[in-house]
Amino acid sequence: MNFKDELNQKVEDIEKMIFSKLPKEEGPQKTVIQAMRYSVMAGGKRLRPLLMQESYRLFGKEDSKVYPFMAALEYIHNYSLVHDDLPAMDNDEYRRGQKTTHVVYGEDLAILAGDALLNYAFETIAEGMAEYPLDSDMIRAFRIFAKKAGIFGMVGGQSVDVINENNNSEMNMDDILFIHENKTAALIECALMCGAALAGANDEQISQMEKVGSNIGLAFQIQDDILDATGSFEELGKPIGSDAKNQKATYLSLQGMEKSVDDVKRLSKEAVDILGRMPNRNEFLEELVMSLVERRS
Repeated sequence: MNFKDELNQKVEDIEKMIFSKLPKEEGPQKTVIQAMRYSVMAGGKRLRPLLMQESYRLFGKEDSKVYPFMAALEYIHNYSLVHDDLPAMDNDEYRRGQKTTHVVYGEDLAILAGDALLNYAFETIAEGMAEYPLDSDMIRAFRIFAKKAGIFGMVGGQSVDVINENNNSEMNMDDILFIHENKTAALIECALMCGAALAGANDEQISQMEKVGSNIGLAFQIQDDILDATGSFEELGKPIGSDAKNQKATYLSLQGMEKSVDDVKRLSKEAVDILGRMPNRNEFLEELVMSLVERRS
């Protein structure tokens, strides 16, 4: 099986697992559940749960113990997108080629759907942990998960981005890197670190996976900046050119196209080099990281 076919099969299997853990559309609160399911099932790369699963495999495990964390991470990612699209934030009407949740269900239910996905992520992990009482690896992974999703991770990065939204002319590279490290990279770090922790990796190995995630996250965000400047609506499923239109300071606007393209390649290669030094090899994971350099969506 070639890489593309293997990737498609893995994503299909992950989606089945993630969807199976979502709540059913029933009861008086079924509309907010519909909104939750709409946002999660609208498509996407499923990159974060895939990275977690492949990190778990890198450290020698392939069982279902990782599934609740994989599903929960995708719920966290999607809640962040629902809130990111709101009128108070980016006010986007399209995501993945479809109407955003607030456009379909209204701003009030979109807020609640995001809240629900955040809470349901932790419910999902709690259910999984109940099957492995006092499992130290799961406890360690849970601590990583909670921190990377919160104020010292994704939420922290998003808050700095929002605060600086109207001060783009004053933003410097340190500001940009802080936002990218937290808003984007934190959940990718979370994926790789949790996969390693759940598989019993030691502290040094988990720290190395955090570095891999940091590199991937920054490369991924720089590539997003590049695609916003060079891509199309058909490729991205959302409006393009918004950064330039809003005069938003980005890695690309501060560093230029040539350096940005080179940095995406450099960061990805560094991440793969670290993976290659681990006790085991996961060639699919290494190829997945490098494929992010070439993506057009």
